[in-house]
Amino acid sequence: MNEAPVAIVTGGSGGIAPGIVRALVAAGFAVVITARDIARLQAAADALGDGGAVVALASDATSPSSIAGMVKAVLDRFGRIDVLVNAAASSNPIGGAIEDVDVDLLIADVDTKVGGYLRYTQAVVPAMKAQGLGHVINIGGLTGRSSDTLSGLRNVAVAHLTKVLSDQLGPFGISVNAVHPGIVRTPHLEELFAELAHDRGVEPAVIEAEFTADIPTGAILDVDRIGDMVAFIATAQDAAITGQSLTVDGGYSRGIYL
Repeated sequence: MNEAPVAIVTGGSGGIAPGIVRALVAAGFAVVITARDIARLQAAADALGDGGAVVALASDATSPSSIAGMVKAVLDRFGRIDVLVNAAASSNPIGGAIEDVDVDLLIADVDTKVGGYLRYTQAVVPAMKAQGLGHVINIGGLTGRSSDTLSGLRNVAVAHLTKVLSDQLGPFGISVNAVHPGIVRTPHLEELFAELAHDRGVEPAVIEAEFTADIPTGAILDVDRIGDMVAFIATAQDAAITGQSLTVDGGYSRGIYL
């Protein structure tokens, strides 16, 4: 059986996942990355792994049986699950005129992220309860704090789900927290800069400068900064920090919360 702590990272083949995986590996975790596309997952594991510290196992966030099979494989191989990082989500925002919104697509988006987070949590909770300690970390997003994009409602739901789960799982020594990244440099962000620049007939650097100007620290975040926060929560020795929505955004959010 494995002696190192074990973390599962969903949505593990791209986005902010590399920063999270690197931070967890550096903290001494064996990391299982999971998503639907095993070829992309394996390529990511090969790029991130150090002596086999990162393992690729496919699963589908919308399929309970697929998730159960992946979790069983983790337990069979490592004998434990200490951390679940839920990061699986569609990268295509849903918005525009309300008359044109595809409601079925919106519901499918919520099912992947919110439903998926719940399904993965359901699957790992028995092992965490048996250990008497565990951490579930749900990756949300700042669109939940604005009305710019309709699909931001999924991040409001993530915050609500996080609080409900923390109430239920706290007595078993399991913490549940949400981490909300700000503007983070990912391939998707670079695509957004290029798209906006094309529409306005300017260089992508102009768009990036405009985004950066709204960040008090004056810098777009690297994915490793999100990883730092995840690793901080994942290495806690108890569930004292739980039920929280924690933002890593360089001060980009302007809301005041008491």
